[in-house]
Amino acid sequence: MTQSLWRGFMTDDAKDPPALSTGLDGLAQAATRAKKGALPPIHQWNPPDCGDIGLKIARDGTWLYQGSPIDRPAMVRLFSTILRKDPDGHVLVTPVEKVSVEVEDAPFVAVEMQVEGDYLRLRTNVEDWVSVDAAHPLRFEPGPSGGLKPYARVRDDLWALVARPVFYELVERGEERLIEGEAFFGVASGGAFFPMSRADALEGLA
Repeated sequence: MTQSLWRGFMTDDAKDPPALSTGLDGLAQAATRAKKGALPPIHQWNPPDCGDIGLKIARDGTWLYQGSPIDRPAMVRLFSTILRKDPDGHVLVTPVEKVSVEVEDAPFVAVEMQVEGDYLRLRTNVEDWVSVDAAHPLRFEPGPSGGLKPYARVRDDLWALVARPVFYELVERGEERLIEGEAFFGVASGGAFFPMSRADALEGLA
């Protein structure tokens, strides 16, 4: 049933989603909430698990359905608002169904940075803005060739991979601070400091 709903939703003729099914009606309700600036209460929903229907988020943030890109930004934005990280992986959740989503790296990509006072603000590929602070931290993991892969928490356990141009901006704003007597290079935002590496290991950081 779920795949047939998706086929209807993916066509240009699907002008009135609520009329197609209760599952699609749940997605439409989530979209309405998102347009008002509030995320739907997905953590309160415990619908049946409908399994894998071929959804994937590629490393560059592209959403795929059965191997083909979903080329409608509004649809991707809609799905991003009902994305959840469960213990067994990422899922899309409505009040009536849950489907799995394969995520190659992180579900979002941070593609722009702005500075507002003491805060760094990041924009994701699905138009979320995140103010970096203790509740929305940056983390840095080992990357290829000795570099780093930076991530920012968007909400809950959903993270954005920081795009390389934005990472360069972070590095430009970096500074050294002592942490337990050891010098670290990192970036500050929202009253918190996020170390990237030891100060004596800066070469090849990006």
